[in-house]
Amino acid sequence: MKKFLIVGLGNIGEKYANTRHNIGFKILDKLAQKEDLTFETQKLGDISTYKFKGRTFILLKPSTYMNLSGKAVLYWMTKEKIPTENLLIITDDLNLSFGNIRLKTKGSAGGHNGLKDIQDKLQTTNYNRFRFGISDEFTQGRQVDYVLGEWTDEEHSKLTERLDKSVELIKSFGTAGINNTMNSFNGK
Repeated sequence: MKKFLIVGLGNIGEKYANTRHNIGFKILDKLAQKEDLTFETQKLGDISTYKFKGRTFILLKPSTYMNLSGKAVLYWMTKEKIPTENLLIITDDLNLSFGNIRLKTKGSAGGHNGLKDIQDKLQTTNYNRFRFGISDEFTQGRQVDYVLGEWTDEEHSKLTERLDKSVELIKSFGTAGINNTMNSFNGK
């Protein structure tokens, strides 16, 4: 059976629950809700396992805070013997319009501290990342407030459809492969 590690980046704690920076957690929570899964607190994160079409998806919400996500990713990859090509990191992206989806097989951290730490711990930039656009609608010097801010009413009204699309992307990643999934979902 093929195994995949799907990591949603975010920060633990109620005060971060509905922030833009926690979109990774929110997407995994949506998958768990749709498939009636529960997360269990384990070493370095909350874990759930989802079986779909002969694949096993290990869903991880790291409890290390965003900037130290690499520690949890490396631990669970090693523990579950997940090859790098079966790893998918879900993160927010300021450089994409709200709700836009971009799947990539490699790239820079783009200033994202969670991705920087993952890169550092894995010693590679060649890992799959699913970037969810949160836009850059903030004034100069207000990036942290924006990223750690909550969704606007307009964004919130569109979020359900975008979360559903994100769940479909995760399933496609495990069943159709990265290239087919990029062709089907990028820019959608």
